[in-house]
Amino acid sequence: MTVTDGQWWEYLAGLDYPVSREDLVRRAQEIGAGTEVLQALRSLPVEEFASADELTDALATIA
Repeated sequence: MTVTDGQWWEYLAGLDYPVSREDLVRRAQEIGAGTEVLQALRSLPVEEFASADELTDALATIA
């Protein structure tokens, strides 16, 4: 299963920036994201994201 852009934002909507990779994982866990999503978030190349644009760029590298 491939995670779509819309699905990413369903899991990550309403974040306050900056946000850490671990905060992203925790948020996704809280709302019931599946294993594939959690593994993808853990594989993000950056440990902290200053903005939604920065996060979007990072998600594009793993999608």
